Amino acid sequence: MLDQALKETADRVQTHLDLCIGQYDGTVAQAMTYASRGGKRMRALLVLEGAALHGVTPDQAVWSAAAIEALHAYSLVHDDLPCMDDDDERRGMPTVHRQWDEATAVLAGDALQTLAFEMLADPRGHPDAAVRADLVLSLARAAGAGGMVHGQALDIAAESADVPLTLDQITALQAGKTGALITWSACVGPVLAQADQAPLRAYGDAIGLAFQIADDVLDVTGDAAAMGKAVGKDAAAGKATFVSLLGLDAAKRRAADLVTEACDALTVYGDRADCLRQAARFVISRDS
Repeated sequence: MLDQALKETADRVQTHLDLCIGQYDGTVAQAMTYASRGGKRMRALLVLEGAALHGVTPDQAVWSAAAIEALHAYSLVHDDLPCMDDDDERRGMPTVHRQWDEATAVLAGDALQTLAFEMLADPRGHPDAAVRADLVLSLARAAGAGGMVHGQALDIAAESADVPLTLDQITALQAGKTGALITWSACVGPVLAQADQAPLRAYGDAIGLAFQIADDVLDVTGDAAAMGKAVGKDAAAGKATFVSLLGLDAAKRRAADLVTEACDALTVYGDRADCLRQAARFVISRDS
């Protein structure tokens, strides 16, 4: 079920992104297309599956699904820059600043970010302007100085800190850097349907943290070829992670407990949420 859903999500979202980016031309547009291809499309899956649980059609929900993938792509392009993580490879391909140059990477990231909000504001995503405004506002908060950007800033600061971060500090950092966008994705369905967000918010919060713990585990145990990027960077930089603080086995147990919490939050939806349950389990079983 999950494999098929991920494939259908990837095809639907890529078609939509290509259509929206295709209205532009030039080098920046080429870099946007390059940066937005590939990946697991997990955030988009959360959008589309959450929407389906609330009777929202894929044709309507795809605008939000493509928006979160555009914004995620922007964050990766900027994260890879020399002033950030200075990575040469992403998804098994040269990073955007290596394929082109740093200026093109900055501009492509900027353009992908603004494209995300352009898609959320499009009436084809929802006929009610108040609902569209809610999506725009909530994503801005999840992505900005109180969310993902804040988490990234804390992560950068931690690299030069004299004292390693505590477990509570890392949890708060990752709630912004990784978790905020995952929770936003999970909540899109009920926002579009103007329904109760609580069950999917609890689900998103849990798998967002599990996702980051799994990333920390993969940085220790993963294979660079399978992941399409360098591994072992956290340990080399002396960064505190869930693995360094909890130990490998305890970190894995914590991630598994979070997946159980996420699945329990879906009880209200019954069997209709089985794909989301599989997605939660996939978060900690993936190899990339």
